[in-house]
Amino acid sequence: MAAIARWCMRHRLVTVLIWLLALFGTAAAATAAGNAFSNDYEVPGTESAKAHALLREGFHGQGGDTDTIVWRTPDHQSARTPDVERRMTRALEEVAALPGVGSVRSPYEPGPAAAAQISRDGRTAYAVVTFDRPADAVPKDRAKAVVDAARNPATLTDDLQVELGGRAIGLTEAPSAHLAEVIGVAIAALVLFLAFGSLAASLLPIATALVSVGSAYFGITLLGHAMPVADFAPMLGTLVGLGVGIDYALFIVTRHRKGLARGLTVEEAAENAVATTGRAVVFAGATVCIALLGMLVLRLNFLNGVAIAASLTVVLTVAASVTLLPALLAYIGTRALSRRERRRLAAEGPRPETPTGFAARWSAFVERRPKLLGLLATAVMVVLALPTFFLHLGTSDQGNNPAGSTTRKAYDLLADGFGPGMNGPLTVVARLDGAGDRAALDRLAATLRTTDGVASAGPAVLNGGGDTAVLTVVPESSPQSRATSELVDRLREEVIPAATRGGPEQVHVGGVTAGYDDFAEVIVGKLPLFVGVVIALGCVLLLLAFRSIGIPVKAAAMNVAAVASSFGVIVAVFQWGWGSEPLGLGSAGPIEPFLPVIMVSVLFGLSMDYQVFLVSRMYEEWLETGDNKRAVRVGLAETSRVINSAAVIMISVFLAFVLSGDRLIAMFGIALAVAVALDAFVLRTLLVPALMHLLGGANWWIPRWLDRRLPRISIEPPECRTRPTLPAPRPAADQPEPAPLPR
Repeated sequence: MAAIARWCMRHRLVTVLIWLLALFGTAAAATAAGNAFSNDYEVPGTESAKAHALLREGFHGQGGDTDTIVWRTPDHQSARTPDVERRMTRALEEVAALPGVGSVRSPYEPGPAAAAQISRDGRTAYAVVTFDRPADAVPKDRAKAVVDAARNPATLTDDLQVELGGRAIGLTEAPSAHLAEVIGVAIAALVLFLAFGSLAASLLPIATALVSVGSAYFGITLLGHAMPVADFAPMLGTLVGLGVGIDYALFIVTRHRKGLARGLTVEEAAENAVATTGRAVVFAGATVCIALLGMLVLRLNFLNGVAIAASLTVVLTVAASVTLLPALLAYIGTRALSRRERRRLAAEGPRPETPTGFAARWSAFVERRPKLLGLLATAVMVVLALPTFFLHLGTSDQGNNPAGSTTRKAYDLLADGFGPGMNGPLTVVARLDGAGDRAALDRLAATLRTTDGVASAGPAVLNGGGDTAVLTVVPESSPQSRATSELVDRLREEVIPAATRGGPEQVHVGGVTAGYDDFAEVIVGKLPLFVGVVIALGCVLLLLAFRSIGIPVKAAAMNVAAVASSFGVIVAVFQWGWGSEPLGLGSAGPIEPFLPVIMVSVLFGLSMDYQVFLVSRMYEEWLETGDNKRAVRVGLAETSRVINSAAVIMISVFLAFVLSGDRLIAMFGIALAVAVALDAFVLRTLLVPALMHLLGGANWWIPRWLDRRLPRISIEPPECRTRPTLPAPRPAADQPEPAPLPR
């Protein structure tokens, strides 16, 4: 690590140019290639996947995105009024003539199917717009052209409400400006300036993170052409990358500033910072990547791209922290210190590093009251984690969008006029072989119409070859309702097998709702394996680093506690709707089925960062003195301030993403912000040191046979330092200091 730092400082111009070339090169390539993101939740082998495969094979050209145009008239009018019909017909003709629109099915066409597109009270009607490609591939400007044509001044009047819904239409509501990133970076810069007192030093972590995260953002865009990558992956990578990138640079710059204050030259201080804290950064980044890549054990294409994309961002932020940052430190020289610090250093010379102030007093306070503070921290975590037991996995839809959006209004109009199930119809697809199968399918259609929970079931529609048929089933309940999921299970297990006995061999229930249910079921089934793999790998890394049984076990427990508590907040805000509408996050709804997997990966990795930076300093002091109380007190006093500063930065960045306008990204932002806040201010600076005081020398115990067999690695090698003098805690008569266990 020291050799890397020396090279980057001696060739600082080359280093900076290489990173700028990487940034602008990937940006140019991504702009030229365009994006190819895919939100394909389909899991091969599930019922919904089989239904989709039959539909795709039997009905060619069904792959385009289907959206709706909904209009509603006042009480005294009907959608069949000649004036309303004339205006909407003209608007639908304009939409049909737009490039990218494959077809438009109007309710004013002849036939019973079109008549069903007008509600029973006659006030609500809808048209079906089918694009010539899936929603992920529909250009935003074409979707916007459909909105403008449908809501032109001739149709959008006081006596006629026109709204549009669907995935492609939803693209028009996505914010184009990166407001969240700008606000997050601005707050981080302010916190850094307050912490350092130097403008130059505060800008370096920002610059390092922006260059690395920018390169990763465009790299993820290019990755989408090589494998399936979800459209939220770049934003997720940016969210995680800005948080960890600024934090990693903060840790290194802090160590560099301490070196300068001890009288080291700029080159010596930077080299020492990279050789010590830089190694901890690499280790912490490795734990984040391992946690993220743990998603690969689920063998789901949708999550594979997310895992690799987020890992790419973390790798680039770590690389920039140990290469680009030393080069920038060499450029600013002693300006990494504030003017007051430089004047004091010139007048008084180097001063011994002595933790003082609140950090030292808090460290001594925790040592005096470990039981009380440990119980208080545990109570906070338990209370926040309670809502997690009521977690309902499902997929939010446009019914959860902000109340003022056109997609939310279209969703509500369809639900009011045709029932809540109209927003999530089920698709029953069958492979036919002869007249007997067709007769059985007719019996199935009749049975479905009388099935509890089914609002309506249309007639069977056959393809041109007559070998594939599709039935559209509209549930009585909304797509997000548990009743709809139960209806899907009942249709598959009871209704369809009984109604098609002796008929088609292949009959599958599909549709968006069924697909999401299958996806959630597969994830829930594999979640224990995934969590076990991630925890096991993290424990192995900590075991190798700290040569202790207790440290990895406590870390795993703390990480699980942070994840559970953050999910409790997510359930309260997004599933129960506590404050979601005032925050502009839409109405209450289920939690995305893939969110637990991604959040466990990200949160486990991020919480390991603070564990590494806190315990590595304690471990260093333990090796020097063999005094557990002193090790915990010194480690907490010397690291709590920088950990808390890093946490404030990360929380600010994560919360800024609530302004992204995307419900899913807002979920990530709030969950990560809550987890980091609890991890830094409750777990690492309160519960972990309290437990370590209570356990005494047992914290560092490891069987001798295991100690002999483990390879020896060092995260952050000790440096020459003056032994810090901390305020001695008042002795407690009922708490004698335990003697360190023999090693």
